[in-house]
Amino acid sequence: MNTTTLSNWLLYCRPGFERDCVQETQAKQIEAAVDSGFVVLQGKPRLAYAQLTFARQLIRLHGEVHELPERDRLTPLLAALPTEPQQFGALWLETPDTNEGKTLSGFTRRFQPLLEDKLRASGRLVDAGASTVRQAQDSARTEHLPRLHIFFPDKNRALIGTSDPHNSAATHMGIQRLKMPHDAPSRSYLKLAEAFEVFLSKEEQEKWLKPGLHAVDLGAAPGGWTWQLVQRGLKVIAVDNGPLKGVAADHPSIKHLRQDGFRYRPKQPVDWLVCDMVEQPAKVAALMADWVASGATARAIFNLKLPMKKRVTALTDALNGMRAVLDAKGIRYRLEAKQLYHDREEVTVFLARVKR
Repeated sequence: MNTTTLSNWLLYCRPGFERDCVQETQAKQIEAAVDSGFVVLQGKPRLAYAQLTFARQLIRLHGEVHELPERDRLTPLLAALPTEPQQFGALWLETPDTNEGKTLSGFTRRFQPLLEDKLRASGRLVDAGASTVRQAQDSARTEHLPRLHIFFPDKNRALIGTSDPHNSAATHMGIQRLKMPHDAPSRSYLKLAEAFEVFLSKEEQEKWLKPGLHAVDLGAAPGGWTWQLVQRGLKVIAVDNGPLKGVAADHPSIKHLRQDGFRYRPKQPVDWLVCDMVEQPAKVAALMADWVASGATARAIFNLKLPMKKRVTALTDALNGMRAVLDAKGIRYRLEAKQLYHDREEVTVFLARVKR
């Protein structure tokens, strides 16, 4: 009889979405306190980060230290490190994304260099920050070495785990830190900026976000997403019965149409469709699937506003509805969904046609 060894996982999420994070993995819940910003699960030996919507980070757990002494946290943490893997490409000390977690940030900043020095001295940390004659070779190797995570739910406890650089978020705590430009019409500018960073590689951004390309922004007012596209050199048709604000109101690269976003269609296919309209997720998903299936756009990024209850069910139904439309027409596509750091009660979705 074949048996599968289960693994313990640590996942970060937006506080308040712990239950959704557990539900979508279909794994056994070990710890998932409401508003804690993290969950501990027991599940398959391999989970796919890209297929998880509500998880900000995916970490394989190796151990835990309870009752950390205030005067010497270093010794018990070093003793609890796993023997395998033998080397790490980075050390990340992390805390929950909560008000309580923020109070620990000063401690982690002070503690980080002490632990790094010990790990480097023992040859277990091979990071680009190490000052060695083999620094260039080490820098290349870190792309393939697992990261070491030490997560402090509070000052007395630490969860120790590792993440695969190719199956996890590439940012500390799974959060994209972005700067808000002074001239952006709204903070929604950051949502689309983060979506590009999460869904697109650097090469894809250079290829698909460049001057000369055309986009449509449905539900554009007051203009945050439109302004993000314009800043990357695209020409934008902004569709909304409401007004655009600030620099977006009369910019030469923006054509504002006061029309219903659900009825509008461009005369010619466009490179991008973006949409942040407040409507039922199934209705927005159906609209996006129609644009891509009909060839009106090559790719789309859009938000799905989720209900307070049965979020995973509503999201699954919306995504499956899109898949059904595209599959019926034999269209190859790429579909990914993430609850971004700058999202609230919504998730952001990327959909693109894939050439055969």
